[in-house]
Amino acid sequence: MGSDGQDETDAAALSPPTRWLLAVRDGRDRGAFAKLFDHFSPRLTAMMLRSGMSRAMADDVVQDVLLTAWQKAHLYDPARAQAAAWIYRIARNRQIDIIRRERRPMPEALKMESEEAGSDAQASLALDQEASQLRAALENLKPEQREVIERAYLSDLTHSEIRQSTGLPMGTIKSRIRLALERLRHELKGLR
Repeated sequence: MGSDGQDETDAAALSPPTRWLLAVRDGRDRGAFAKLFDHFSPRLTAMMLRSGMSRAMADDVVQDVLLTAWQKAHLYDPARAQAAAWIYRIARNRQIDIIRRERRPMPEALKMESEEAGSDAQASLALDQEASQLRAALENLKPEQREVIERAYLSDLTHSEIRQSTGLPMGTIKSRIRLALERLRHELKGLR
């Protein structure tokens, strides 16, 4: 059987969500994405609620997961997983990120800064301004650099976990992180 015949057989065997995700991947099909959203939104919300999240947080996470599916559809490979498995993996990774963020103790230096800033309005204002400058500097990064920086430092993922979730080669991940950190250092020279 030729490869064309094999492709047709494989396409007929795919689940509807997988066909929708392929339409999003191959043609940025908004109608197919709407079907994906309608199909997975209630399922993902239930998954998040079962994990103990509040309704508001669950809704936010579901939005984020499905937005990630839209943005990362080009990385989807139906030979490796059905759409449901791929999307649930994204959702599970988000859950893990949230659990890590909630369980991570605040470093002593930050606790001390927080206590001092709470008693001093000027220090509080300075921290707000620094945070704003940091957010602006992050926004100025190239999207691919910002993505790996956020995963490495805000989501606390290892380079291997970033490689697993993005499909990028390890060298590319390390290079993007290094370039992004250099850019951030340059843009934030005046801070502290």
